[in-house]
Amino acid sequence: MEERLQKFLANQGVCSRRKAEEYITSGKVKVNGITVTELGSKINPEKDIIEFEGKTISNTVNHVYILLNKPIGYVTTLKDQFGRNAVTDLIKIKEKVLPVGRLDMYTSGALLLSNDGDFIYKITHPKHEINKTYQVTIKGKIMPDEIEKLKNGVGIGDYITKPAEVRIMKIDEEKDISRIEIIIHEGKNRQIRRMCESIGRKVLALHRSKIGDISVKDLKLGTWRYLNKKEIESLLNK
Repeated sequence: MEERLQKFLANQGVCSRRKAEEYITSGKVKVNGITVTELGSKINPEKDIIEFEGKTISNTVNHVYILLNKPIGYVTTLKDQFGRNAVTDLIKIKEKVLPVGRLDMYTSGALLLSNDGDFIYKITHPKHEINKTYQVTIKGKIMPDEIEKLKNGVGIGDYITKPAEVRIMKIDEEKDISRIEIIIHEGKNRQIRRMCESIGRKVLALHRSKIGDISVKDLKLGTWRYLNKKEIESLLNK
């Protein structure tokens, strides 16, 4: 059965589908010894020999789905120009996995990783609207009108955020901090931090506690586990 070359590369865990398209157009992929640069190219995994940067890509792969409780100080890019620790350094398995979405270096919590390109594509596609739950510590005592602004949507640059679920978890007047929970289904760059900045609040700590219904509550920071079949299906059926 034929399939698009970029989809094959993503499904074999080589890279994301978008990155595969970049690799193809830049001439890094060969099919049966011939460099292919057309994105519409189709291959037959059972017959064709596909090479990426000189290495043959197997047409069989054991798909894995992982939940990591990411600690602060790790980046979600695979190659970091500054030599910082990557989240994949925490997962010692034979399969090469890719982060499903991102968390910035100073945010801890739930992060999915997989080598299933179709899964990554579906989970990160905006139409799925999978809830992400964040616990946010901010400076000062948050006010009811600020909570309403976050709930209704705020401007973060040239974008107005969609309605969010927001509740106060704790206010510590002695320490002059507030802890709030924010649930969103978008994934704009640094969205939670920018939402809080829009109401004049500085984020002191940020932790993603859940993706969909999947929580890291029982996972120590820096540890991971495989998702079970029910959890995988719950994400794909959103």
